[in-house]
Order: sequence, then structure tokens, then C-alpha cells
Amino acid sequence: MKILLLGATGRVGSEIAAHARSEGHSLTVLVRHPEKIENRDESITIVQGNVLNQLDISQVMLGNEVVICALGTDGDTTLSDCMPLIVEAMNNHGIKRIITIGTAGILNSKTNQGLLRYQSSESKRRTTRAAEEHHKAYLILKQSDLEWTIVCPTYLPLGEAVGTYRVERDYLPDGGTEISVYDTAAFAYHQLKSREYMRSRVGIAY
Repeated sequence: MKILLLGATGRVGSEIAAHARSEGHSLTVLVRHPEKIENRDESITIVQGNVLNQLDISQVMLGNEVVICALGTDGDTTLSDCMPLIVEAMNNHGIKRIITIGTAGILNSKTNQGLLRYQSSESKRRTTRAAEEHHKAYLILKQSDLEWTIVCPTYLPLGEAVGTYRVERDYLPDGGTEISVYDTAAFAYHQLKSREYMRSRVGIAY
């Protein structure tokens, strides 16, 4: 499979890259700082560029079959600003499948009907800025014709690969408080082979 990975130098993105390469997939990454990519070999194509540049996004899509977006929010609006560019480029190149990493804040609230978790009493965060950014990206995907899945982890320590966890469509599993980077990356990667959560958010927690 030919995979385009955005956010490959982040915690979750780098683990997704490791999964893809271990199974022999052709991996292309678009990064601002190529020197941050470790363990380089012929299985990975490193393209220096910016996700906010429409030409960079369009060119890096060429020849790929699926997109995985593990971009963080980083205190700015990069995620929501680049998502329309990603959707447009995917449409132009005939790519339908995209898997993204979101946050549990954009899952439906179980205690306040009609609200998302970050808008409700379920949220324990002092600031909602990151959730608001992920919410914008979610709405852009929801309005598209793409086959999207948004993996929504709760508190995300590095932790370790446990291999067992709970998932729930559009909601956070009851009592879920954390999920490791490794298990989040593994679940997101395995969505390449599954259509179970197509056009859905997925809450993930231990």
C-alpha cells in the first residue's frame, strides 16, 4: 500500500510510520525538517515541505492510495487551515481514505446531550483551544465525501504498548482516562485494513 503520512515526526506519527515500514508499505512523509526522520531506508520517501502550502500538499499526494494525518495543534491553527487543502488534493487525485488523530474532546458527551465532550461538564481541561481546533478539522471532513476515520484518544502519555484497550464509536468508553501513544498508533494504523469505523470518530482508552 502507498501511504502518505502527515505529522510523521510527532509522537503518534512516528509510531504509525514504524508500523507501516515494518509491514513493507511504501511510505511518503511531508515534513518541514527532514533531519528529524530517523531510520531512513528505501521504504520511506521524505519530502520537505509545508502542509499549509497547497502546491506541496498536491504534489505529495501523487501516487499515494491513503492518507494518515497525525498533525498536532501546537498552539496554532495549522490543523484546521491545512485540512481544506488536504481534502481538495485528495479529491483532485482520486484518493478517498483518510485516517486522522483527533482528541477525545470532540467525541459526543454522555452527560450533556447535543454537546461534544469539550463543551460539556465531562471536560477536565482548563483550556479548550486544542479541542476547538480538532473540532474544526472534524467538521471539514464530515462535510466532505471522503472515507474518513478520526481516532480520538483521551489523555495520551507515552506509556507502553499494552495491546488491549476499549474503543467506542463517537463516544469515549466509560471510565476511560488514558491510552498510550503506542496503542493509539497501533489502532490508527490497523484502520487501514478496516472499514468498521468509516466516517466515524472513535474513542479509545484503557
